[in-house]
Formats: sequence, C-alpha cells, structure tokens
Amino acid sequence: MRPQEPQTLPPGGAESLANQSYADALAEARERTLALVAPVSEADLDRVHDELMSPLVWDLGHIAAFEDLWLCQRIGGLDPVEPELSIVYDASEIPRADRGDIPYLRRDDALAFMEAVRERSLGVLERDGGGPLWDMLVQHEHQHNETMLQTLQLAPPGTYSPERTAVDDATAEDGMVAVGEGPFRMGFPGDGFTYDNERPAHDVHLKAFEIDRTPVTNGAFAEFLEDGGYARRSLWSEQGWEWRTREGVTRPLYWTAEGGERRFDRTEPLEPGLPVMHVSWYEADAFARWRGARLPTEAEWEKAAAIHGKGHGHLDQLDFGPGAAGPYLGDCWEWTASFFDGYPGFEAFPYREYSEVFFGTEYRVLRGSSWATRPSVARATFRNWDYPQRRQIFSGFRCAR
Repeated sequence: MRPQEPQTLPPGGAESLANQSYADALAEARERTLALVAPVSEADLDRVHDELMSPLVWDLGHIAAFEDLWLCQRIGGLDPVEPELSIVYDASEIPRADRGDIPYLRRDDALAFMEAVRERSLGVLERDGGGPLWDMLVQHEHQHNETMLQTLQLAPPGTYSPERTAVDDATAEDGMVAVGEGPFRMGFPGDGFTYDNERPAHDVHLKAFEIDRTPVTNGAFAEFLEDGGYARRSLWSEQGWEWRTREGVTRPLYWTAEGGERRFDRTEPLEPGLPVMHVSWYEADAFARWRGARLPTEAEWEKAAAIHGKGHGHLDQLDFGPGAAGPYLGDCWEWTASFFDGYPGFEAFPYREYSEVFFGTEYRVLRGSSWATRPSVARATFRNWDYPQRRQIFSGFRCAR
C-alpha cells in the first residue's frame, strides 16, 4: 500500500447551489468528487470492495455518462461522446453486482472522459442557460459522493484514511416530543428542482403521536445488545429473524466484539452519545419493539421535522463521521416504517428509473440525511430508500408511539 497524503477537500454549504451559477456548481461538485478519491490507489479504485457496491472508478465514468446523456444529448442535441459506453454506465441495466465484470474505463481514461463531457456541457450551458435538469445533474453527482464514501467505508483498512474531526461531548436529549392530531402538508411545496418522488405536495391527516427527540444513540443500542436483543425471537419480525439467523448478525455492522467501532481505517472506542449507524431496518424494528415503541411512518417523521426540527447537524462529508445525536437533519439517515411508493398524483420526471421502478413493498423509506450527504439534498422532504436488510448506508433511526 502506498502512503496516503493528507486530504484537502473543497468546502461546501447549504447556500452553494442558490448562490452559484450552474457552471460554478458543476465545478464545485466535480472538485469534491475528485478530492474524495484522490488518496485512493489506482488498484483500489478498480477493485470491487463489496458486491453491494460498484468499483469506485465505475462511479466516475457513470457520473460523466449521466451528464453526457442529460445535458449534452437531451438538452444539447449532441451525439454521445462515447456511444459504446452508454450501456456500460447505465445503472438501471447493469446491477451493482455485475459492474466489476464489464469493460468500464480505468482511472486515466475515466478522468479524460469526465473532462471531455464537461467541456461539451459548458458549451451547451452557454446556449441553454440552465434549468431543472442542470440542478438534477449537480444533485446526482452529490449523491454519488455519498455512495462512494459508503464504498470506502466497506473497503478493508488500508484503503482510505481520512482525518476525523473531533466530536463534541454533548449528550443527546432524552425522551419524546408530542405531535398533535391534525393535517399537514406533506411533500415539497415550492418551486425549484426536487426529485419526482417528493411531489406533489398533498394534505395528510395524522393521529396524535410521540417521537424521539433525537436518533437512537450508540449508548442506548448497546443496552439492547446487552439485554440479549439479538437473541430474543419475540422482538423480531419473521423476515427479520430469518435474516438475522441466516447472516449471523449479532451487532451493528462496524461494531467490534471488544466494544469498538471501525470508521474507515481506524477502530476506536464506541462513543455513547453518537447516533447508532449501519443498522438494518430489521435491527431498528427489533430495537423499537424492545423499547415498547415502533418506527415512525415517513409522514409522522416529516410532520415532526416541520414542527420540532432545529436546522442541520453534521453534513457535507468533511467531518468524516457523525456528531452527537440531536433534533435535526444530519448525522444519520433514519429508517421509517413506510414502504416506498408514489404520492397521490405522482408523475415520473424526468425518467421512470429514478423512482417509479422501485415502488412497492420491497423497499423501506429512510428520511433525513447523514454526515456524508451534500447540503443540496439535505431537506425534510427528501426520500431515500433501500432494502430492509441493508446496512452499508449511514443509517440509524428514532422511535415513535
């Protein structure tokens, strides 16, 4: 393994898209993408670190191919810059488990591909002037930044060694907050780009409920583990127990038997005040039953965020880990009880494969954002989703009743 140089990453912020031209926003997104992977060796960029994830260099080529498709071809009317790569980088056609076996571009060629596409895009921008699809492209690259960090967390020690920002010693607020019965407006209500699954805004009437002030912490989850939570069949759904026993799961993904937690290249003592992360929906559901509670629906989560949310926690990747659990967006994604489906009056935009093909009962919705989320997609209406057994995402939860 070659020595890794310290990472100097470009700053970001919640105002970045609002205050920048599209050219600047695209440039900032690309600068972050390249800075995140700069310390990674060429061999590790090309390696399949886990069957759940693409090779990192595939992500680089996909970012460029997606930009070429939507900006250069669909808006600009240009031919593909590399026609034979269209299927190679089509995420809807090539499952992640198969991406290591296809003829994707290696590092130098992928970087050259990114530069060639960007030059074409900027030419189109001069004629087009921007719009919703340009916002989508920026957010798409921001989302892949988080996906790449998931891959780097899954990679074995020695692959990636970011400097972790010191975490404050704040104690998470205990208890629940009450949310009264009544209607609220769910979904994105305003102008500007959001993903199709956040629209249309619609009225939802909810009964009164209570919800945790903060996500469940490491300390609280450790009590569940110490009380035999993973061995008590009565706490688990039928599917959850089958998954737990088949996979031999006895603790959150990166926890160690010695009471530590691995983050990228280092294993450190478990910090009780941080939100528990890298737990599946099944683990979150079992913990909630142990607490005599349940997981909130996504409607409950969004209404509570609108009433009791207090801004943003740790976001934008540069801390390389969560802060103390708090009553805000950030630090960890949060599992909800809801299946992923369209809102009443849903219309796919700009393509079915972003949301609609995933609707049904296979996926559970996560809300909020994580420390690895760029601010452009950290909003209370944003909907993330994954299989209930997945733990590679920076996922936690809070309880309701």
